[in-house]
Amino acid sequence: MAVMLQSNSLAALDGIRHGFFTRAGGVSSGCYESLNSGVGSSDEPAHVAENRARMAAAIGVAPERLISAYQIHSPTVVIAETPWDAAARPKADAIVTRVAKLAIAVSTADCGPILFADAQAGVIGAAHAGWRGALSGVAEATITIMERCGADRTRIMAALGPMIRQPSYEVGPEFLAQFTADDPANECFFRSAPRAGHSLFDLAGYIAARLGRAGIGHIEDLGRCTYAEPQTFFSYRRSVHRREPDYGRHLNAIALAG
Repeated sequence: MAVMLQSNSLAALDGIRHGFFTRAGGVSSGCYESLNSGVGSSDEPAHVAENRARMAAAIGVAPERLISAYQIHSPTVVIAETPWDAAARPKADAIVTRVAKLAIAVSTADCGPILFADAQAGVIGAAHAGWRGALSGVAEATITIMERCGADRTRIMAALGPMIRQPSYEVGPEFLAQFTADDPANECFFRSAPRAGHSLFDLAGYIAARLGRAGIGHIEDLGRCTYAEPQTFFSYRRSVHRREPDYGRHLNAIALAG
């Protein structure tokens, strides 16, 4: 059985199903053990398909109705009205829908997953917020598209799933410079790292702050770290540090029950 975490606030909403999937409960082996959802990974395609089918079942949809995009670290948002297959995935980093029993998902392995819901309007969203997407406004773009579909940002609930956390996210001076050039106040999301000239970046705090400024009043952060919990989560950065050949990917999904 696919093992997932849930947001208390989203779980309390009628008609909303969601899950931030861990690495447990799948059929993959090696560095992909075991619930790897990565269509773009070098894992066996049959294993990935079975893993995604298990995740779809956990969300309560048919396997072909669990969809994700071809992610490009952008602020691009697409509206899903019907399922698409893996070969036809649009290039985007967020998906919005108001279609029942269509699970929309984003893939992560350190980046920040955000699940959104306006249960009253029956509009949901899922966003992949790595540092590039977060800086370029993927969260705000998702909210805007949700409103076009009938949502009200004052009602939208947002949940931040497992991602790399500040103690594990060391960055160089050029990274800090890019964020402070965008807004000098962004310096508050950085603290000094043990290595001279480097900083530790608070991705979750940065995402939450942008959501708050966008008018989202209810933001829940699960507070889990993909890098620091290797038994539970995949991590791109950890795989690089360990010189592993590849890494698994998580799915973070939400659906309207219908």
